Amino acid sequence: MQGSSRDSLAALREALAAETAGVDAATLHQLSDELFAVTALVAGSGPLRRAISDPGLRAEDKVRVVDSLLTGKVTPGTVALVRLAAGRRWSESRDVVDSLETLAVDAALTGAERSGQLDEVEDQLFRFERIVDGEPALRAALTDRHLPGERKSELVRRLLDGKVAPVTVALVRQGVLHPRGRTIERVLEEFTSVAAQRRSRLVARVVTATALTADQQTRLADALAREFGHEVRLQVVVDPSILGGMTVRIGDELIDASVLRKLNAARRHLAGRPGRV
Repeated sequence: MQGSSRDSLAALREALAAETAGVDAATLHQLSDELFAVTALVAGSGPLRRAISDPGLRAEDKVRVVDSLLTGKVTPGTVALVRLAAGRRWSESRDVVDSLETLAVDAALTGAERSGQLDEVEDQLFRFERIVDGEPALRAALTDRHLPGERKSELVRRLLDGKVAPVTVALVRQGVLHPRGRTIERVLEEFTSVAAQRRSRLVARVVTATALTADQQTRLADALAREFGHEVRLQVVVDPSILGGMTVRIGDELIDASVLRKLNAARRHLAGRPGRV
């Protein structure tokens, strides 16, 4: 997200924080659900998306579209946030959809934070992401385009209800039902990143050939924090296929210190050398 879109998202998140100051968990849950519903509505309609994000249209006209669409159907707080989104400038029309989804996730995670469950929810999203990645049959069921949404929602409920925080169930359900062209793993990773942002910290996806000890994880997190200037939370995946070493991904930056990468680099180097007679 670039330029004006980044500024608009920041303004929306500030407005959400003001809107939700002191509200109870039930209100936050309703706000999150409504914002997710609006996200799905805007994502599914090109004309609507353009009507509220086109920089060539007057802000008051875009706000009028929101009022005609949502007033009386969702709570005033949701209408106010979507009106603000319509009145802002966006670099690309898809950015308004991404931003509305981020607000929905933020609202859900605000409830988790106030109940002392934010770290728990962050860990649960990561663990479920890894389960989906490692269970082809489950992944196939959750991504089956022919399986009705109600069936997928019921599957998520049976898998998670009573085992994780209610906020985790709600976020996983949204990721399954409305991936918007992303893999489930990618959606859950993005939701996890929003949780980390609430702590003003970064998430480092660490892939190692063998499990790291607690001391190794602490030293790695400290080294990354010094490098990036923020607290870093590790999410460690063990993958023997990389042979040794590790890879670390923070946002779009990849640090690849795996043995597999080094072997591949050596092969490319040898393949490029002229043969000897």
